[in-house]
Amino acid sequence: MSEGWKAVDDYIAGKLLGDDAALAAALANNKVQSLPPIDVSATQGKMLSLLAQVAGARRILEVGTLGGYSTIWLARALPEDGALVTLEIESEHARVARENLERAGVSAKVDIRVGPARDSLAAMTDAAPFDFVFIDADKQNNAHYVAEAIRLGRSGTVVVVDNVVREGGVLDADSGDPRIDGTRALFDMLSAEPRLDATAVQTVGAKKWDGFVLARVR
Repeated sequence: MSEGWKAVDDYIAGKLLGDDAALAAALANNKVQSLPPIDVSATQGKMLSLLAQVAGARRILEVGTLGGYSTIWLARALPEDGALVTLEIESEHARVARENLERAGVSAKVDIRVGPARDSLAAMTDAAPFDFVFIDADKQNNAHYVAEAIRLGRSGTVVVVDNVVREGGVLDADSGDPRIDGTRALFDMLSAEPRLDATAVQTVGAKKWDGFVLARVR
């Protein structure tokens, strides 16, 4: 079944996205530099870009840069005077991302901050408030990252959290996998958080069976 999911993703991308040299080069560079192949899919990247545009985002926060593939999608959604802050724990990943962002022509809009995201967020006041927040980092800290998104956002800020279904693993209360435990803690946090309107959507495709949270700060 997953082969069919990927084929449909490829069909959608071929019909609606077309070829993109900068994005293809970013993925190729990530592979050459031995970054893990855990970027969002092309169709998911386009969705993020559209959501940011629908939200009218001028300031975007991304938690988890990797090689900057999703960063390129989000930076392209910004107006000329827009800005994006992206957080990455690995300095080598940040170096690769800078190469990719420069090649894509969006580096002037992007501020990559290197270090543990919890520390970077705690120290962050200069760039807030953010209009759009994309969270795709260590799942153990997802609930904390969403709380920080609220603090650094405003009424109307859109928050997207990736990888929240984990091929159904989110249902396993006894998993012992810290990524699943962190995802379940995120859902517990969302269900008790009065400052957010939230839902989650399951997805299938090139990234197999997963899903994302979509939330809006009240």
